[in-house]
Amino acid sequence: MTIEIAMLFWASVLGIAQVCLYGLAYVRQEGLGATGMVDEPRPATGFAGRMERALRNFLETFPIFAAVVLAVYATERTSFWSEIGTQIYFWARLGYLPAYAAGLMWLRTLIWLIALSGIVLCMVPLFDKALLMVLME
Repeated sequence: MTIEIAMLFWASVLGIAQVCLYGLAYVRQEGLGATGMVDEPRPATGFAGRMERALRNFLETFPIFAAVVLAVYATERTSFWSEIGTQIYFWARLGYLPAYAAGLMWLRTLIWLIALSGIVLCMVPLFDKALLMVLME
């Protein structure tokens, strides 16, 4: 197993943890009755709202991260850059969660940018081949 695939796995675990954390926070806010078939659920607020927004943010970047990691792996283009990039993404996303939970707006924005840079670093091994393929067509 490559570092990239291992970090993809751990990022998936982090995603599941965020789903659970949001669910628990929402149940704490609304009670167990709110988890059933409710036609118009009340919006999450406070901590539960922050956890919902953090989860949505994760779900916006994770598919891109996963696609890049799988592309690097499938093309056998793993490198120092993809190894470092996947680790930066994972650790930044892990740090993003408590920063968002605490409402630290500037810190979470900085952490988000660091996570995004991790995705870009993962793309480095693909740029030359991808550019060549586009130019050849």
